[in-house]
Amino acid sequence: MAMEALIVVDMQKDFMPGGALPVPNGDRIIPRVEEYIGLFKERGALIVATRDWHPENHMSFKEYGGIWPKHCIQNTKGAEFVIKLPEDAIIISKADKPDKEAYSGFEGTGLANILKEREVKKVYICGVATEYCVKATALDALKHGFEVYLLKDAVKGINPSDEEKVLKELEENGVKIATMNVLKA
Repeated sequence: MAMEALIVVDMQKDFMPGGALPVPNGDRIIPRVEEYIGLFKERGALIVATRDWHPENHMSFKEYGGIWPKHCIQNTKGAEFVIKLPEDAIIISKADKPDKEAYSGFEGTGLANILKEREVKKVYICGVATEYCVKATALDALKHGFEVYLLKDAVKGINPSDEEKVLKELEENGVKIATMNVLKA
């Protein structure tokens, strides 16, 4: 059984340049995220990919009182992944009901149970956006008792100065910061 899991957060078209809610230069981490997927697959780890999977009338959209433009609507191009995932990857859909918001991959998804059933102890997190869904997923992973690593060379935030603050906050909460060099060493 896998003792570790790679959680790839929200690597979807709408969060890439040209998408409905782009993370600046979010596409630049695609090769590194795919390199991590390959590395963790070789290690026998569980590969998990979270995605926003919003209904057309989601509460987070401006038209319904939220703060975001429409994005990652179920079964649209914008909700598609921009990375190649292995066939056995576990896809976690979040914020998939009109009245439920979810930044964390653990929020209302059963992800903690899925990982615990597979005896996962360590999770490694990468993806977008550092200040929102990556941060929320990392903090929730800690709350659920996992050892948490943030893969710093495979995350991208909206604002570089905010991203640095978030990385510091995550470290202060117990998240370990890692990079490919550290994992391959």
